[in-house]
Amino acid sequence: MMPISHEIKSQLAKLLATEDIIVENRNIDTAQFNVQSRVLTLPLWDRASNSVYDLLVGHEVGHALFTPNIDPPKDIPHSFFNVVEDVRIEKMIKRRYPGLSKSFFKGYKELSDQDFFSLEGEDISKMSLVDRVNIYFKIGNHVEVDFDDNLEIPIVRMIGECEDFEDAITAARALYNFCKKKEDEKSSAPTPQGQGESSKHSVEDDSSDTESNGISNADGNAENENSEDVSNNTGGFSETSTHTVDSLEERLKELNGSSISDNVYVEIPDLNLDSVIISNSDIHKECDRFKDLSTGRVGEYYTEYDKVYEYVYGDSDREFLSFKKSSQKEVNYLVKEFECKKAADSYARANTSRTGVLDCSKLHTYKYNEDLFKKVTTLSDGKNHGLVFVLDWSGSMSSVLLDTIKQLYNLIWFCKKVSIPFEVYAFTNEWNKMVYCPDHGRYVALDMTPHYEKAHGLVCVESSFSMLNLLTSKVNGKELQNQMNNIWRIARYFSMRSATYMIPEKLSLSGTPLNEALVSLHGILPKFSKENGVQKTQCIILTDGEAAPLNRHVLIDRPWEDNYYIGERRIPNSRAYLRNRKTGTTLNFGEGYYHEFTDTLLRDLRTKFSDVNFIGIRVLIPRDANGFLKQYYSYGSTAYDKIFSDWKKNKSFCITRSGYHAYFGLSSSVMSQDSDFDISDGATKGQIKSAFIKSLKTKKLNKKVLGEFISLVV
Repeated sequence: MMPISHEIKSQLAKLLATEDIIVENRNIDTAQFNVQSRVLTLPLWDRASNSVYDLLVGHEVGHALFTPNIDPPKDIPHSFFNVVEDVRIEKMIKRRYPGLSKSFFKGYKELSDQDFFSLEGEDISKMSLVDRVNIYFKIGNHVEVDFDDNLEIPIVRMIGECEDFEDAITAARALYNFCKKKEDEKSSAPTPQGQGESSKHSVEDDSSDTESNGISNADGNAENENSEDVSNNTGGFSETSTHTVDSLEERLKELNGSSISDNVYVEIPDLNLDSVIISNSDIHKECDRFKDLSTGRVGEYYTEYDKVYEYVYGDSDREFLSFKKSSQKEVNYLVKEFECKKAADSYARANTSRTGVLDCSKLHTYKYNEDLFKKVTTLSDGKNHGLVFVLDWSGSMSSVLLDTIKQLYNLIWFCKKVSIPFEVYAFTNEWNKMVYCPDHGRYVALDMTPHYEKAHGLVCVESSFSMLNLLTSKVNGKELQNQMNNIWRIARYFSMRSATYMIPEKLSLSGTPLNEALVSLHGILPKFSKENGVQKTQCIILTDGEAAPLNRHVLIDRPWEDNYYIGERRIPNSRAYLRNRKTGTTLNFGEGYYHEFTDTLLRDLRTKFSDVNFIGIRVLIPRDANGFLKQYYSYGSTAYDKIFSDWKKNKSFCITRSGYHAYFGLSSSVMSQDSDFDISDGATKGQIKSAFIKSLKTKKLNKKVLGEFISLVV
């Protein structure tokens, strides 16, 4: 038997229900549907065949579609009403989806063959009417069921003709009243009482019935004879018993894998962006404050400020300006590629139509040319673009942060040249941990406010997490250059460990809250699109590695404590799912590998924001490339060999199997090489050749990556 894919069956349930119901697969005994919350909970029927699983799913979706949120009358036993309502909703679901009839037929045949209704050795004709109705409408194609023509057939027909909920109530009441009346008649009939002659008389009275059925009583035990007689004549069931209903319910529990752990469903919290995002102005005020501290400037009275500034920041500023100048070729290349691809795209969407006005320049061709009218070509307007950059601000980035910043700056200068709005965020856990206290002249611990209201089933995001709005297109060109210089100094500090100036403690490198950053994009991306009026957004994430999976919030209620509280637990492997109520998708987190958790968050974002391209730029130490590729490609496969060959040749590659639309791998060693062809005056031929080759390699890498990037942006 093929293993059941629970989440595929969940999608089947949603499609059948024609609404975005919530489907959960849990380790419970029976299926449940909450008609108010619209949550369909399915057991983990791992031992069920596909036909039985489809039957059970179709049955529960029938309740989702056709059972209203109304409690049935209390004068009808729940089991009686369930039998009738099951008949109605199964008829309705098969009527809506005729293809399900085959699944119901095959599924019930399997259940009948495996005696899920406990009919083996039983005389069906002696069972109660409610049991026979249940058998008739569920497995009547596979077993024979008889009814009394005058008394029972009208009730059976009434049950089969139920169309709405009120009809089911009426039919269930008629069924129960009939069975109850028959039970009362049975109980009021003469029965054996006590022991001795009275009991013996009853057995003697019944002996003729026993003999007529061909059953001989030879042991002479009066009590046992009576008990055997009752069993044979009534089947051991009262007229109001629901033997087959109870049996089916118990046997269905056997389809659950007893050793299977329960599934866990989590959802993304709605973060408060006002507390998550650290504003651009606050960040650079902090940078300016430390610039004054580094230069010893006090107001306007420090007479040798320029000399001190030159000593502290001179080298850093010159390097920044030199890089800006050398990057113009790459930036111009980006602009050219962008304009060419944009023009080609516009041409492809151009519409040409006749104007109805004669083109005089073509009149002389009237003998062989029928097209003598002027034409007009209309170009469809292209979409407005915007870019959101997410930068890894973790400690492991220290050695490659400056090189990563260089790649980022090329893209920012490109955005400025083609007037594309952008925002640059860096994820960190440091900013919110400490706050500067002027009274004490130092940083003190901050009482952090949660970014959201904690609730059971939400993914955990620590209060220390922040998104630093490092750069933005909202400032003018001069201010942007100052801000880029500030970030350059910090990146250079970590790359070179320069001691000539200080950096803000709040901008220190931290852990790797990459997954928290992806959670925050649920609010950042629509905010960016709305503020800038963009139709197509590119989200570019620059990082050097994966991040640990997040935890989940759980409701903890201990018997020895008065109140419950919201705690944290890890998100388990394999059985954990990310549910998005807005898109109706449910995604598995995988086997617990770090990259699988991140990819799941990315796929959820891609489903929710279909107009956003998610592009990853991974900075790799050369020795890590092999292990990174193995996460997405089988070692030795054709695809692996092709990509690894690209890596060896170009020191870069592009993966399309991850959660990103495109995931670029870049060599940190090549990124750190200068693309300028600079040599000393006394350089030898070998030194000149080496410098030239190194320059070509770097330019080739930049153009390859930037070219692929532009193809995604347009």
